[in-house]
Amino acid sequence: MNRLILGIDPGSLATGYGVVLASGNRLSCVETGVIHLASDATLPERLERLYEAMQDIIKRLQPTEAAVETVFQSVNVRSSLVLSHIRGVVLLAAVHGAMTVHEYTPIAIKKAVVGYGRAEKQQVRQMVRLILGTEQPMAQDASDALAVAICHANSKPFYLARDKAMGAYACSIS
Repeated sequence: MNRLILGIDPGSLATGYGVVLASGNRLSCVETGVIHLASDATLPERLERLYEAMQDIIKRLQPTEAAVETVFQSVNVRSSLVLSHIRGVVLLAAVHGAMTVHEYTPIAIKKAVVGYGRAEKQQVRQMVRLILGTEQPMAQDASDALAVAICHANSKPFYLARDKAMGAYACSIS
């Protein structure tokens, strides 16, 4: 079964996205890029621009699953709040696009892609290229988004098995 997974790396000025085709155990990059938001725009203007861009990507590529990186804990409360707004718009666009949405921590993503939860960004980028079999240059935010999609592609079998087991358990006690 083929699955189109949209990976998203939310950022207040640059949100990376990457769509991965998962066909059995094989993963390939369909499209990747960065949605740039103007630093001189107001927050509502940036949120609107992001939502419109996400809708365009979803409509054009029609992924059925979305994987989003969770908020990175920051000392700067304002930055965390802005990033939370950005993530909210991304999640809303995904839900409006009729996708199932999954969230992963930065450590889980690095562990799924590199095998080590504290890997450097350059290590993650290199593994993304190896896993997807591409040498194309890509922005850091785009590479990070592809890593989120790869993490989900590799994690889904675990979640399906867990949910099936929990469902079976729940049925046996009712």
